[in-house]
Amino acid sequence: MQSASERMSRLITDLLTFSRITTRTKPFLPVALNKVAAEVLEDLEVTIEETGARISFGELPVIEADEFQMKQLFQNLISNGIKFRRPGVVPEINISADPAPENASTSTSPALVTLRFTDNGIGFDESYIDRIFLPFQRLHNKSQYSGTGVGLAVCLRVVERHGGSLTATSTPGSGSTFIVTLSRINHVYDVEDAV
Repeated sequence: MQSASERMSRLITDLLTFSRITTRTKPFLPVALNKVAAEVLEDLEVTIEETGARISFGELPVIEADEFQMKQLFQNLISNGIKFRRPGVVPEINISADPAPENASTSTSPALVTLRFTDNGIGFDESYIDRIFLPFQRLHNKSQYSGTGVGLAVCLRVVERHGGSLTATSTPGSGSTFIVTLSRINHVYDVEDAV
């Protein structure tokens, strides 16, 4: 009974999160994605210690964004990389960013930033790519992997709110890479300008 009520509570929380992405918005401000990644790793410290997960990231850009929603995006993608791990294999997740074009600060169109969240988990069959970003869609048994099936839908909604795109590549048994493309909006910022 308690686990059913816990699942229902988690589902309600996830639904509220999903619905609030476009209704409770904050203005876009300069956000240092390195800071976002570090704070999310702090929030996930217990899970990381329990699983022995190794998470790495290099220099990530500063973009104009809703900082809270960027944390949601990072937390969901990192959590999925940890959750959907292969049995007996330490989860490894690497977050990287493609460098901005040389003329990003002088271009009249906003520079795009591509982030890659790569894991060594169970992966998935790419024929299901359209399904994984829909709410309540699960590719794996609930008894094996907990969750409500809302996390990637939240990620997609956050990315779309920021004028970007989200896709993935994967090989079953070898891991996945989630590719987030975001606009830097109207400005290119130095790390010192970020919140």
